[in-house]
Amino acid sequence: MITTLYLIRHAESVYRHGEERNRGLSEKGHLAASHVATMLSKEDIRLIVSSPYERAIQTVKPLAELSGLIIQTYEELRERSIVGVDLEVPWEQCVKAIRLSFTDKDYALSGGETTNEAQQRVIPVIERLLREYEGQGIAVGTHGNIMTILLNYFDPSYGFEFWQTASMPDVYKLSFSEGRLIEVQRLWIG
Repeated sequence: MITTLYLIRHAESVYRHGEERNRGLSEKGHLAASHVATMLSKEDIRLIVSSPYERAIQTVKPLAELSGLIIQTYEELRERSIVGVDLEVPWEQCVKAIRLSFTDKDYALSGGETTNEAQQRVIPVIERLLREYEGQGIAVGTHGNIMTILLNYFDPSYGFEFWQTASMPDVYKLSFSEGRLIEVQRLWIG
């Protein structure tokens, strides 16, 4: 029996430093989220879960409305912290840290979360959903870094280069059999 996860990376958001949890989508992001919903409305999705961050919720909200499903949020699905919230680090340094975190899974900037720590947080939720909704479709509102970390857990070939090339939004269809990843297909070509 095949269980399908649809990983939906959030659409373009309005960046405001220090507002990771509450920043929502831009106008362009809302339009893209509607397109994602139309595309995925043809899929047999029975459950929609999301990161508690507003941009992830807003990205899957049109899909929830089209399908008549309620979005269930999980704190464990939040984006990975690259650096402590009180620290301002240049973006280039964050990118270098992300690159290194996929070769040294215990590396993080001060106050940040390692790849191993993020996997230990997110994978139990995903594994439980795969068991509880076996044979069904599950949409997951997510973020670029945590999406890459999740894929990396099941297939180590997903790493920094994948993260760097993912778009906003982006949609990947993951097929599982008995908890094992058997196929990954990119659905969104934005």
